[in-house]
Amino acid sequence: MRMEIIAVLLALSTVAGVAQAGNSITFYRDGAVIEREASALKGVAEVPLEPGLLEGTLKVIPAAGSVILGVEISAVRQEGKRSRELEGLIEQRQRLEDRLRALVTREEIFKAAAKSQSGKAPRKTKANPDPMQTIRQGTDFAIAQLEAVYTNRRKTEQEIKKVENRIIALKRSAKSGGSIARISVSPPRGRLTVRYATSEIGWQPWYDLHLNGSGVARLLMSAKMTANHGGYRQLVSAASLMDATTAASFPVQSGNTKLAEFQLPITEESFDGGIYNRFSGKLGNTGAQYLPAGETGLFRSGTYLGRFRFEGLSSGRNRVISSGM
Repeated sequence: MRMEIIAVLLALSTVAGVAQAGNSITFYRDGAVIEREASALKGVAEVPLEPGLLEGTLKVIPAAGSVILGVEISAVRQEGKRSRELEGLIEQRQRLEDRLRALVTREEIFKAAAKSQSGKAPRKTKANPDPMQTIRQGTDFAIAQLEAVYTNRRKTEQEIKKVENRIIALKRSAKSGGSIARISVSPPRGRLTVRYATSEIGWQPWYDLHLNGSGVARLLMSAKMTANHGGYRQLVSAASLMDATTAASFPVQSGNTKLAEFQLPITEESFDGGIYNRFSGKLGNTGAQYLPAGETGLFRSGTYLGRFRFEGLSSGRNRVISSGM
């Protein structure tokens, strides 16, 4: 009995056909490369593909002793839950728009009432011995109602904006949804590796620029991650997809991941010694690697002087940089 239970559990674990241990994603400057290991069940392996698949990059590599018989790519069907959520959001937006139209009508009514009250000529009667007080009370009531209308209108407009943003996000997700590779394999439990590139850029450059007055700047380049894929071993590289086969990559660390260090010439340095940290200089890129734009911390002789936006620098070029100017 125990052996039968174990056999059932093993079978269930292979239904998805994907082995998590061999999954990796490497984020490059202009995209990402994903690699997944899979095993077939009854001669078929179904491998989910991440959104943004770049055409012409998919490779299905058979393991030793396995043969790829066919590959079919199909779009993932939208889940019923997402479709129901979209329908509910559209209905909610319509109700909010109805409320907004009603509030606009109320606004016009109370505007007219306030104008009518303020424009009345005071006329003293037995029933109204203090006409000015009556006019003020009527005007104050109309204005109070207007304030309530304005508050409700502002809240309703904010709710409509939130609903519209969610609708846009759902529609965008539907358009950029992933796909599935259905791979026929021999033998029935054959193994394979799927490798492909996507357009996802999962990190931003983050620099620290160290100056010491020597005419040479030390530029530390790190990756600030903006993506996180559970179930994958995650790496990052400063190179482009074109150089993916030869470029160095580094395991993603908590916080920023250090990628490279450069020694770059800097001339025309200018510092303001006052209370405000102002700096300018001309930085040169004597290396072969393009330095993409990114936020940069400025240090002078170990002293931190704030951050500035570095706009990127091509190989062999110079650029004037400045901070606090």
